Amino acid sequence: MIFTHSDDIWTKHPRLGAAAAYVAGAPDADDLAEKRRALIDEALQRLDGGKESDLAPIKAWRQAYAEMGYKPTQYRCAAESLLRRLRRDGDLPAINPFVDFCNALSAAWAMPVAAFDLHRITGDLMVREAIGDETYQGFSGDREHPAPGEVIFVDDAGNAHARRWAHRQSALSAISPASTQVLVVAEGHHAAAGADASALIETLASTLATADSAQLVSRAQLSSKSRIFEVTDA
Repeated sequence: MIFTHSDDIWTKHPRLGAAAAYVAGAPDADDLAEKRRALIDEALQRLDGGKESDLAPIKAWRQAYAEMGYKPTQYRCAAESLLRRLRRDGDLPAINPFVDFCNALSAAWAMPVAAFDLHRITGDLMVREAIGDETYQGFSGDREHPAPGEVIFVDDAGNAHARRWAHRQSALSAISPASTQVLVVAEGHHAAAGADASALIETLASTLATADSAQLVSRAQLSSKSRIFEVTDA
């Protein structure tokens, strides 16, 4: 399958920088726990007693959301929501090992990290503006149709796998302990977004390098000049 952003997204958001990776296997807690804790500590140091809204990556996402017509405090990117919770609680909630690790990566870099179960995606996956007939499945079981123009992750069957870009993922392709083929995407709009997204994926790769249960198979840094990530086994 192919993951990409539409031409309109690159045109309207020229500061966008992103990276993507394909992970095969299901990482267990023992593979990830030590590095996850280190990432949480890095995120707390980044906050340094301040607010997540003061961080450059979060400021840039807030600007991008404002440009899309959203109030900064109405819809937050997932990284901002995680950092708010971390600042309040000193830790992040446990969901399952891989999701917990991706959330720690997101908090440490202050960048949204999306992880999709590829078995639940039909055809290719694209970040683009909604037409209005796409279907989003919420975690409560409800089904919604994103408004025309809303930025979504959408597959060839019209399934919206994330709404309002990096605000909320769909239950349809959420990672479970049984997920064995996963697409990971990191995105940002700040000046160093491309380099930071690539470094984030490198941390994922190095963490999985010694794991027996999973491995990072392929990856790519995405930009306006290199827009396509093809998920391959080599």
